[in-house]
Amino acid sequence: MTLLEIAANAAATISIVLAGRNSVHTWWTGIIGCVLFALLFFDARLYADVTLQILFIATSVAGWRLWAGGAARAPLPVQRAAPAMLAGLGAASVAAAIGYGAILHHFTDAYAPFVDSFVLVLSLLAQFLLMRRLIETWAVWLLVDTIAVPLFLSRGLYLTAALYAAYWFNAWYGAWRWRREMRP
Repeated sequence: MTLLEIAANAAATISIVLAGRNSVHTWWTGIIGCVLFALLFFDARLYADVTLQILFIATSVAGWRLWAGGAARAPLPVQRAAPAMLAGLGAASVAAAIGYGAILHHFTDAYAPFVDSFVLVLSLLAQFLLMRRLIETWAVWLLVDTIAVPLFLSRGLYLTAALYAAYWFNAWYGAWRWRREMRP
């Protein structure tokens, strides 16, 4: 466990807890955690996770803007996603994860390229749903955390694995809290 791993996890944990509480501050705290995680994952040769952190920074800026609303519009309410949209995004996510995993497998020294790619793609899917304040984000985060914990354990990132296990419980809390806040 390094100081970088501790700092990355501290920032990410604050962000994730704030997301479960439906707080707009999840976004800027998440950006800090993403920068730190990108450095950590690069050292661990988890290149799909480095890519994920870079994409998270971009989506965090967009999510921050959407959640905060603007002078002309109200913040987004918590809603359900359309089933057709979920089916399409799910199929595209599986295809993208397999494709990116194949690229990493053939062209890099990545550790567990397919598993790492599923963490990447499913996290992006969850982030997209989170940005739109769609309740289904929490089911996808549960899946991400379930896959990520053994991956991080296998790389000796014990603190990160432990916190992702805790994030699994936070996803249950987020789902419960958001469900209560949804408009009927």
